[in-house]
Amino acid sequence: MQSPFAFAFAFVLALAFAFEGRVRSQPKDGCRGNCGNLTIHYPFGTEQGCYLNDGFLITCDRDSDKPFFRKTDVQVLGVSRDGEITLQMPRSYECFNYTGDSLEHKTSGWLSGFPLSSNRNKLIGIGCNTYAYLEGPQGTVYPVGCQSTCLSFNNSERSRERESQTSQPPMEDGLCSGIGCCQVSIPEGIKYFRPVPYSLNNHSLASYFNPCIYTFLVEDGHFNFSVSDLQNLRNITEFPVVFNWFIGDLTCRQVGNNSVCSENSDCIDFGYGPGYTCRCRDGYDGNPYLPNGCRDINECERGNHDCAKPEYCRNNNGSFHCICPKGYKGDATKRCIHNRQEWPVILLGTTVGFLTILLSLCCINQELKRRKQDKLREKFFEQNGGIMLRQRLLRTHSSEDDVRIFTEEEIRRATNNFHESRILGEGGQGTVYKGILPDSREIAIKKARIGDHSQVEQFINEVIVLSMINHRNVVKLLGCCLETEVPLLIYEFMRNGTLFDHLHSPARFNSFLQWEDRLRIAIETAETISYLHSSASVPIVHRDVKPANILLDEKFSAKVSDFGASRLIPSDREQLTTLVQGTLGYLDPEYFHTSTLNEKSDVYSFGVVLMELVSGQKALCFRRSESDRHLVACFASALKENRLDQILENRLQVSEENGRQLKEVAELAVWCTRVKGEERPRMKEVASELEGIRVSLKHHRRRNGHFLLDQENEHLLGDQNLYDGTCNDNNSDRISGYYTI
Repeated sequence: MQSPFAFAFAFVLALAFAFEGRVRSQPKDGCRGNCGNLTIHYPFGTEQGCYLNDGFLITCDRDSDKPFFRKTDVQVLGVSRDGEITLQMPRSYECFNYTGDSLEHKTSGWLSGFPLSSNRNKLIGIGCNTYAYLEGPQGTVYPVGCQSTCLSFNNSERSRERESQTSQPPMEDGLCSGIGCCQVSIPEGIKYFRPVPYSLNNHSLASYFNPCIYTFLVEDGHFNFSVSDLQNLRNITEFPVVFNWFIGDLTCRQVGNNSVCSENSDCIDFGYGPGYTCRCRDGYDGNPYLPNGCRDINECERGNHDCAKPEYCRNNNGSFHCICPKGYKGDATKRCIHNRQEWPVILLGTTVGFLTILLSLCCINQELKRRKQDKLREKFFEQNGGIMLRQRLLRTHSSEDDVRIFTEEEIRRATNNFHESRILGEGGQGTVYKGILPDSREIAIKKARIGDHSQVEQFINEVIVLSMINHRNVVKLLGCCLETEVPLLIYEFMRNGTLFDHLHSPARFNSFLQWEDRLRIAIETAETISYLHSSASVPIVHRDVKPANILLDEKFSAKVSDFGASRLIPSDREQLTTLVQGTLGYLDPEYFHTSTLNEKSDVYSFGVVLMELVSGQKALCFRRSESDRHLVACFASALKENRLDQILENRLQVSEENGRQLKEVAELAVWCTRVKGEERPRMKEVASELEGIRVSLKHHRRRNGHFLLDQENEHLLGDQNLYDGTCNDNNSDRISGYYTI
């Protein structure tokens, strides 16, 4: 099915050029200034000649007296001169019958030419085992989504007993945290979108109380979840969504004197891309898009002045000044004195008083600066979890001396004040920058997202975990910075990026990993995870093993990173019950269904990584057919049916010597991804098996029935190969960060 984005794309491009408005359109006298309850400001308008261009047309329906955006059926709820417009947008949904088959579905896309407001909207998903995400032009998927589930599908005694023992929160009205309802913020700059609901499994078990699943965008604070929404979403079909409007497709510098901004106004860059808005200068008010629209404010009449008395105020064009009346002199903002007073007395008193005040102010100013700096440091230290960090360090018998504390000034110099050219990557936990210390040593700085208080706990957790690990294949934590608005972590710099880059975006480094390098990286990673499970002072479960968290140094040695989601498992326990967290495609299904975390969850994720090393395909790809969308399923099926040649990456140089290695690694990957954790090997066994595969090129080791394949050794070069690179261009299907259930 061809996406509706293709049909409107040419129209949107034409509007983008028309927005610039080099010949300024003037409104006619008597232009309508409202439609119903909506007040309409230029550059928007309802009649020919009353709006800047067709992109700012608001159609007012004469029968209903309701405003609609341009010539569409999308209703306008509000327009502000600050660059925001609120539209009524439809929901997307899919309904199922009692057997779980789809009865009806509808997804509505939108091409407004204006981007979504990233800080004013939320993406909402309603339903059981439902994944909500945003689809872009031509079927691309934006890196944003959330998942909702339900605790049980019936009211049996066994289900109620299981619910009473789980640590997951109950489903209740007003709570949208992953149980029946999920929500997530959206990234910046999205202009073309389609909300899509996706059912993760057979929906027949939930169809009697959740016949339909829903996905929609809504202005933050304008939707309150109710448990009854699982039945029919209270028959609400449309929701308010906020967009950012702007003029043109050029920046203020590019447009120069040809902007539509009127006299006494300034051109303001949009900020998240080309385009601009206008704003009246200080001292002026009105509509900056109309000729002479910004008019002087009389501060004296409004009382917006700092003169000692109202009669001392004199209004200027765009400002005001304070002046003493005739026969008086002095500072009119403080006091006006009569001219007949004795000059010597005034001069002496003024001098003594000035010197006394100046000395006092200097002393007070120095003390206030010192206190302000101390309070600001204490505020940021506490805000960034410094107190919690000290307590956790004491509990784990670690010391603050194990982690160097960098100053904010050091980090700003190292990153050129966090310049965008120093950005190495962005993910669910923040942005990573490259830094250079004064001794020319290169470092990597992870900066948490501003305003995301949930990152503080993961920040502290990563510091604690890394302070307990001493392994050559774990990325080294050099220190942290607690003086800034958001916490910063400083690591050793990995010159060759991530394993994900080399497997799925090889053009970035202009390199290709041959099988020998892939096998070595797999062994190093397996030994590292085995160390975390078996040799660390307190066993550690990484909980997010994936190629994006395996870094490569200058010698292409593996370095395991990103321990923000890791959990310590006390020696007297083998597993923990916790909220499910991980990355879609690598998440252990047993952990997903039971919320029980143990080291076998890492084994499953590592098995998926092995499959990616062999096949070159992503763990989850929405561009593949539905049966092959999950790599684990199609990999195991192909291996069981002796179609190993079809799942190998066709760029690998396969020989008779390494062909047996590829087959044995594929078998090991299937063993690691068994559904039941008790049937999977431990990481120590996995590391041993991989080392044995590398050492033995000629002697095939029998595995006593642990794997799915027979022991026959078939040649691995075939005529067809499932590797076609459909999910390896521009990281189109990459889902970054974490989702919480």
